[in-house]
Amino acid sequence: MKLLVSAMEHSSNLHLAALKKELGDDVELLGIFDEKLGNPAVDLSALAVMGFVDALKKLPFFFRLADRMVELAADADKVLLMDGSGFNLPLAKKLKKRYPDKEIVYYILPQAWAWKRKRIPVLERTVDRLASILPFEKEYYSPTAPIEYVGHPLLDEIPRFREEASPKTERVVFMPGSRRGEIRRLMPLFRQVRESLDAEALVVVPEHFSKEEINELYGTLSSFIVTHDAHAALYESDFAFICSGTATLEASLIGTPFVLAYVAKPLDYLIARTLVKLDHIGLANIMFERFEGRPLHPELIQNDVTSEALLAKMHALDPEAFLADSKALRGYLGHGSSKRVAQLIKGDVQT
Repeated sequence: MKLLVSAMEHSSNLHLAALKKELGDDVELLGIFDEKLGNPAVDLSALAVMGFVDALKKLPFFFRLADRMVELAADADKVLLMDGSGFNLPLAKKLKKRYPDKEIVYYILPQAWAWKRKRIPVLERTVDRLASILPFEKEYYSPTAPIEYVGHPLLDEIPRFREEASPKTERVVFMPGSRRGEIRRLMPLFRQVRESLDAEALVVVPEHFSKEEINELYGTLSSFIVTHDAHAALYESDFAFICSGTATLEASLIGTPFVLAYVAKPLDYLIARTLVKLDHIGLANIMFERFEGRPLHPELIQNDVTSEALLAKMHALDPEAFLADSKALRGYLGHGSSKRVAQLIKGDVQT
């Protein structure tokens, strides 16, 4: 089977790697994905954008890329779209118009429950199988929508979960994100926090960065232990300071207490606050509030992100209570998703 894939995000490719193991060697990937998983049509580094403003600058490139994906689909048996709704939803429309009988699976759906709910009818009309990784997501779709909760991919990918809370904070991990803008804005603050800590400090750096890029983005890291393994760093640390994103949910599931810190470009933040009507930006908080009525972890955003505030949140967090909440969140999500999504793609649709 030839499978046309559109997976632009770093996190999407981690989930795709787990899915590929379940699909087996008889499924060949075409399209947009990490080169470690095959022979993609485009270098993922060329797609990296941060925020609404940066995305606008690259619109002509993405229009050309969508046309190329439509042509590649001629040789594909099925289509798999992962996250990246700004590109993937218009692509789904183009593909369905050109190839009305070609099955499209959307895995890791657009967060239409958070903003732009008008996309939900479009998804229902355009996509043949909607593979949801959030238990509550189905509530926002019509009763006849082809949507199914398939589990959460992180429960396949995280190798170890904490079973005991740490009474002392002897090791702290800093995770300033994977995008250049995120790193530049957070690392100066994280270095200030590190100077105030009497603990071993780790920093998670994406492995694809060169030494020159690390020096330019992170500044001096002489007081940090540099690691590329986020899961191991979280599991082995007593506390974490994390940029918003998948890493916050990873920490929530592993059981490592943390503070979410997010600083965006002012215009991007203004646009996001106008469009997104949510009380929290951390996905674990959004889910946890739905079934427990309260957030799981603290969040600091924009001007509230200071070294003093980060340290205060760290000292105020109860590790025993956080671990109990972490276990409750794991129970809410239930199981991993890779096996079920592989069944959907390969046509094994038993329930």
